[in-house]
Amino acid sequence: MTESIDIVKEHLPNSVDSFRQLGIVKDGIYKRAEYAIENVFDICAILNADLHLGVPGTDENILENLVQHGVLAPATRQNLKAMKGFRNIVVHRYGAIDDALVFSILEEHIGDFALFRQEVEHFLQSMNGE
Repeated sequence: MTESIDIVKEHLPNSVDSFRQLGIVKDGIYKRAEYAIENVFDICAILNADLHLGVPGTDENILENLVQHGVLAPATRQNLKAMKGFRNIVVHRYGAIDDALVFSILEEHIGDFALFRQEVEHFLQSMNGE
């Protein structure tokens, strides 16, 4: 997740016009963002299983379990739900994606990945008594 987001940050230009002109690099940004989001949900599923929080039916159930057990804050759940929505747009409407919208989402929410990581790390450290 972190490697993918670092690559996105490194290649994300300062303007939407520059973003539109990136060609294949823009495609790579889309795929790395998609991959990072999938990693986030994989991490959530692993936590849910390792903490024995129940057998979830959906990603939404996993997020709810993690919030109810203090792994994630409710605000983080909302950020992750938004990430999932963004991923679905990238995956299912790839040819018709609004580059300006994607650019603004990436610019505004790229930090959500670091916040998620910090929250999970903090929880894991608290479990280990650190």
